Amino acid sequence: MLKKLLIITTIFMLLISLTGLAEEEKMTRYDIADKNLETLFNMSLKNNKGADKDFMDILQKYIFGEVFETGELDIKTRELLTVTTLTALQTLPQLKAHINGALNAGNTPIEIREAIYQCAPFIGFPKTLNAIAVFNEVIKERGLEGELKSTATTAEADRFKKGYEIQNPLYGDEIKETFKNLPDNMGSDISRFLTEVCFGDFYTREGLDLKTRELLTIAILTTTKNFNTLKSHIKGNLKAGNDIKTITASIIQIMPYIGFPDSFEALRTVQEVINESK
Repeated sequence: MLKKLLIITTIFMLLISLTGLAEEEKMTRYDIADKNLETLFNMSLKNNKGADKDFMDILQKYIFGEVFETGELDIKTRELLTVTTLTALQTLPQLKAHINGALNAGNTPIEIREAIYQCAPFIGFPKTLNAIAVFNEVIKERGLEGELKSTATTAEADRFKKGYEIQNPLYGDEIKETFKNLPDNMGSDISRFLTEVCFGDFYTREGLDLKTRELLTIAILTTTKNFNTLKSHIKGNLKAGNDIKTITASIIQIMPYIGFPDSFEALRTVQEVINESK
């Protein structure tokens, strides 16, 4: 009798499991978008009203119902990539929304701040300052100031050494060699600046690991259309531990924000790296 009961219970649990799988398979892009919008922005497609309802309907189903399901990135990484891209684009109203979304997805204030800081060597300090101002506004509105602290790990005496320890295994002395013939030894100066600032001041900071920083750099370079540098950083990403699937999914994740042509160009660059490795 007990054995029979166990068999019936097992069959019942299996049926429940199969029903759950069937329900997941039935989820449309509307359902998926609605779920992601609720997680990120505490909103629903059902509340999508206003003068531009048709446009927002296309946008939300495409981004949150399809792109968010492409590749194996988790929602935290997707939102960090989006924050990075919107910083590079300087689309500040959308950036504010996605900083909130990144927090709601489970990113810490420090992780989001570091994603924005990471942009500075690639887009310049003024644009990064604009994004930091938006970030600070969100943090103040949400009462999260107490969760921020300094994450610097270098001092004046060791920023070159620590930067070079990160840079060299990924990129060697590529920049130093490229600009070695500039007059008055200025090529050596800019090579040192890159090591000390990009890798010494930023890459050494706590809050994000090297793999994440390199992945965010893919988003920055794709957004700014720096495809030659992108190729170098795709190779650097592979050395840092990101695989080609993750890099590809990251480019697709930012496609709605930068458009198809630039995304396709970035994906062609990925394809070049794949072909060269065969």
